[in-house]
Amino acid sequence: MSPPSSPLPSGWTSKPSKSRAGKLYYINSYTNKVQWEKPTKAATNVVSSQSQSSGPKKVRASHLLVKHSESRNPASWRQDPITRSKSRALEKLAQYRADIMQFTDEDERRDKFEELASLYSDCSSAKRKGDLGSFGRGQMQKAFEKVAFSLKVGEISEAVDTASGVHIILRTE
Repeated sequence: MSPPSSPLPSGWTSKPSKSRAGKLYYINSYTNKVQWEKPTKAATNVVSSQSQSSGPKKVRASHLLVKHSESRNPASWRQDPITRSKSRALEKLAQYRADIMQFTDEDERRDKFEELASLYSDCSSAKRKGDLGSFGRGQMQKAFEKVAFSLKVGEISEAVDTASGVHIILRTE
């Protein structure tokens, strides 16, 4: 890893990646958002006015995460290291979603989601049946946040791809 050519803009920190040898990732110290690209502007705690103006300020959601070899940290409480390909992770996630969606009753779907998240999610939230608790805008990875805030309560997403892996999301509040 070569030393940075210039100091980071204000409000940013960098850390070496555990999954990508010699690569740094960057963290906005205000929002805790992570990115691979070196920032060029000072970090802010401002969420775009478009996302502030519509929809709820907070949601509560659960998720089932399937990590893969390209995930930013390809290890979990279930397996270390994770060696499955992204396409295999998507296949597994699609099967989990199909197992959930076979139920027509919303309570049965939620029960099945919680069961599968407890057994198969690569996130430590598996201990809480996938529950992430309530979160506001700017607290989750952008793709995850966009989908979570767009879902209706009780709705389950299609696959969502983030740096952490692939997820299905259940909006609970």
